[in-house]
Amino acid sequence: MAVIERMDNNKCRQGCGELEHSDFCANEVRFPKRTENLAGGVLRGGMAGARAAALPGRWNCGAPEQGSHSPQPDGEKPPAVLGLNSRVNVRHRVKTHSGAGRVLTAGAGCPNSKPISRALREILQLRGCQGQLMSRFAGALRFCWEAAEPADLDKKRHVELKMDQALLLIHNELHGTNLTVYWNSERCYHCSFQVLVNVSWSGKPGKPSTAAVAVSTQHGSILQLNDTVEEKEVCRLEYKFGEFGNYSLLVKHVHNGVNEIACDVVVNKNPIDSNLPVCVAFLIGVAIIIAVSFLRFLLSLDDFHNWISKAINSRETDRLINSELGSPSRADSLGGDTQPGGWCPPASPPRLRCVDTFRGIALILMVFVNYGGGKYWYFKHSSWNGLTVADLVFPWFVFIMGSSIFLSMTSILQRGCSKLKLMGKIGWRSFLLICIGMFIVNPNYCLGPLSWDKVRIPGVLQRLGVTYFVVAVLELIFAKPVPESCASERSCFSLRDIIFSWPQWLFILMLESIWLGLTFFLPVPGCPTGYLGPGGIGDLGKYPNCTGGAAGYIDRLLLGDDHIYQHPSSAVLYHTEVAYDPEGILGTINSIVMAFLGVQAGKILLYYKDQTKDILIRFTAWCCFLGLISIALTKISENEGFIPINKNLWSISYVTTLSSFAFFILLILYPIVDVKGLWTGTPFFYPGMNSILVYVGHEVFENYFPFQWKLGDNQSHKEHLTQNIVASALWVLIAYILYKKKVFWKI
Repeated sequence: MAVIERMDNNKCRQGCGELEHSDFCANEVRFPKRTENLAGGVLRGGMAGARAAALPGRWNCGAPEQGSHSPQPDGEKPPAVLGLNSRVNVRHRVKTHSGAGRVLTAGAGCPNSKPISRALREILQLRGCQGQLMSRFAGALRFCWEAAEPADLDKKRHVELKMDQALLLIHNELHGTNLTVYWNSERCYHCSFQVLVNVSWSGKPGKPSTAAVAVSTQHGSILQLNDTVEEKEVCRLEYKFGEFGNYSLLVKHVHNGVNEIACDVVVNKNPIDSNLPVCVAFLIGVAIIIAVSFLRFLLSLDDFHNWISKAINSRETDRLINSELGSPSRADSLGGDTQPGGWCPPASPPRLRCVDTFRGIALILMVFVNYGGGKYWYFKHSSWNGLTVADLVFPWFVFIMGSSIFLSMTSILQRGCSKLKLMGKIGWRSFLLICIGMFIVNPNYCLGPLSWDKVRIPGVLQRLGVTYFVVAVLELIFAKPVPESCASERSCFSLRDIIFSWPQWLFILMLESIWLGLTFFLPVPGCPTGYLGPGGIGDLGKYPNCTGGAAGYIDRLLLGDDHIYQHPSSAVLYHTEVAYDPEGILGTINSIVMAFLGVQAGKILLYYKDQTKDILIRFTAWCCFLGLISIALTKISENEGFIPINKNLWSISYVTTLSSFAFFILLILYPIVDVKGLWTGTPFFYPGMNSILVYVGHEVFENYFPFQWKLGDNQSHKEHLTQNIVASALWVLIAYILYKKKVFWKI
């Protein structure tokens, strides 16, 4: 027996349409839970129906009243009405995202209401109800019973959406057909489809069954609907969902002469523009840089300078112009290179600010993406092939490290420093970089003390240490001091920056041959030889444990599964289950190649000093040459090339592409920073001068205030972006303060 709970008279009057006998509602009314009417309809009762009957509004069994509806309270679901033979006219306004409303009409009249009214009259008369009481209450009570069994759509609306997700309501209107919905991302190359949800037939003609699921909005989605029983494809579609949007996928028969099945996507609620905060932040940053540059330009004018001098102390003004905003007429000559090569006293020539500025740009981008990058997918590392913003910073850091090695070492050798002593300092600095990476940066001490059984051996600083050691020793063994006359005379051989370094180039080509040989010819158990894929569900799931091919196999063989990275970026999209380290052993070979290309940039800057045109021509030539190699290797395709661009593998195409970008950036920075003095490199110059301190500091203090705090809405890109920008800006400020105090961390 279903029971309508006691209700106070006011609510009962609203639900019954201002009953004349209000004391009826104070009594407990009992009726059978299921009552068969003469037309075959089923009435369902219960407490949910009683609560729905208490909703404000008038329920009329007859022609619908135009314009009469009851507003839906915020946060409540509209009552769903079953498709019975005996129905009441119900209009309900649903509040949409834009604030506008749409009217849902359930029922088209009450042709079979007599049998229901007769049954209700017999039940209600047992409690003393009669006349108008019964006739008015019948329609409202009928609505309550139908609301006791809401439609599937309303049962499943409450799907909690997270960042980069949208709600998809799948309506199966196919008679007698159960559907299985499969999902795949357009970024997942040759991936097997994953089951998203099953949508069974409702079992009632004319009533669709509905399932609600959360779908990713980071990339386009591919949906395939199959007949569950016959396992044949019903339809397939590609669609790009928007964040926090609400969509319906209607699957139904289309009778247009041919019995076809249509799959249509309808937008129920518009998505938000999640990229808007990035655009706003970028414009604000550009405005700040323009404002600072304009102020510096004003301070460089003699008239403005004299006017300022009258207002404040001239000595303080000079300090402001030349120190805080950077001198427009000279490059900073302060020593203390924090990149490899800064182990001896400062070199006599002035520092090239473009090198420190480039290093600072790469470093601050690295800090920003390591802190989360606002949780945007393009500020995270690519799942496998391809490039994102996060994939740019580390190779640029390696490239500029190579430039610093050559510039510093050449200056030191010209001053008569012993090669043996220099070799010892190179070895010591490499050892310190590796130790800092293994024991300070990599471990998460919040989880407990360091475990030797689980310590990660590869890492960013570890790779920098090994790369620095190989490239610095290579240059130390074969490099010769550059004659002063050759640095300023055009009579010297035009390719001297390459010809003078033929032994180093021979060694680099040998290393690259080793990488190619191991990558494409090393047999890997259970995997095809030369495999470059992500494993997991990639390649239709044929090689689930082959992540990285030879690169992953070498790391697992030599280091063990427990001593390499456990959460590779491929796990998100390709569902890989084996450990893989993007800073592994085999990829270190190509990082050495990348650093040596940075050495080549340093040689151009030094060999053709004061010959701006020659420097720019060579930067352009290297940029184009490396770009053409990348085009040939990738066939201008993300996945179809001979060797795709891949940060996880540190593929040779990845090295040539990022080196081409690096030469292009130097092509822009060198003339405007060091030649014309149009920009001093502020604010990136300051962290570029203290790179080791900023990198280690941002890793160690990542979870501490003011670099991180609890967010009000953890699923908001805007709040994450604000936090990450503030944290990155704080490290720029710290680097600036240390620069002013002449504090540099050298190892």
